[in-house]
Amino acid sequence: MRSKLNKPFFVWILFLFCQTALLSQNFGLRGMLSGWITVNTDKANKPQLGLRYIPEFSLEKSLSQKYTFDIEFSLNAYRTGQVYSLDDIRTDGDVKPYRMWLRFSSSQFEARLGLQKINFGSALLLRPLMWFDRIDPRDPLQLTDGVYGLLLRYYFLNNANIWLWGLYGNDDLKGWESMSSHGKSIEFGGRFQAPLGNGELGFTYHRRQIEVKGLLQEVVLDKPLIPENRYALDGKWDIGIGLWFEAALIHQHSESLPLSWQRALNIGMDYTFGLGNGLNVIGEYFIFESSMEAFGSGEGIKFSALSLNYPLSILDNINCILYYDWENDDLYSFVNWRRTYDKWIINVIGFWNPERFQIYQAQPGNNLFAGKGIQIMVVFNY
Repeated sequence: MRSKLNKPFFVWILFLFCQTALLSQNFGLRGMLSGWITVNTDKANKPQLGLRYIPEFSLEKSLSQKYTFDIEFSLNAYRTGQVYSLDDIRTDGDVKPYRMWLRFSSSQFEARLGLQKINFGSALLLRPLMWFDRIDPRDPLQLTDGVYGLLLRYYFLNNANIWLWGLYGNDDLKGWESMSSHGKSIEFGGRFQAPLGNGELGFTYHRRQIEVKGLLQEVVLDKPLIPENRYALDGKWDIGIGLWFEAALIHQHSESLPLSWQRALNIGMDYTFGLGNGLNVIGEYFIFESSMEAFGSGEGIKFSALSLNYPLSILDNINCILYYDWENDDLYSFVNWRRTYDKWIINVIGFWNPERFQIYQAQPGNNLFAGKGIQIMVVFNY
């Protein structure tokens, strides 16, 4: 079993847990245990069994009537097995930190340091602003690895807010990235969001250093590290139906890269029809292109996405997500029936997809949903 625990930081965080526990007013312990089996009709994809456990510990201390200090620590422990035969099950697994942060906050301000989830934007199914997470709408658990960094947020009285962040030590691929960040360089950026009419408008910026590896390193001989700037504009409004957009422009500063500009755009809407218990419909159109110039002709992918969500009863819900690839004329389909009890959740997922994915290519486990098949997942929360 592989382990990715950062031992010095891990020991330091546990020490703070023990010290703070002596003064803490609130201590929380909860967790999630999930197990699943996935069967794919493609002979090349063997049935998979899986088990995941995410325990979460939290401490909270009120410093005064205005300020609060709290800590969250959770692990992601999982084990999977590919079933080749009854006597040949090949297993893999890991135990790693899932969340590990400290936070100082008030009603209008928060500072959060450590391994955390950072996400923002208006899109739901195909998100140009998926910069620091890997949240997949197909995933019943909505899990995503976090990033190490410091996040500052301030909320104004008119509902405007400003975010500032600095990240360090994140060398795994995030979001739509095809090249990872240099783990020993600082990434930084910020976001400003303000009310506009019946909705809100946001502007986001981020800068990082890309580490050039493999075959690309032979092409880019002058710079082992390539600076990258990201700019984004997004907005969302309620005019009877929900309308939103996200637009991102990314520039990698290297003359050796043939396509140093990337553009992403999402336009979406949602509406709940008064049919039965209420049918929620979400539709989005998404473009991601690479180009030699900021607004020149490019090459990439174009997708439409449709989500239908209907509550069958208090306990049962059915969700269908469809993606259509306009470049390759491929249809991706997912149907999830979910039954929810107080602590138990049962998911039965059917999927019918191309053998090779063009969306979420950097996401782990993508091959699991290639082709046609079914997944059954049972979740226990405490």
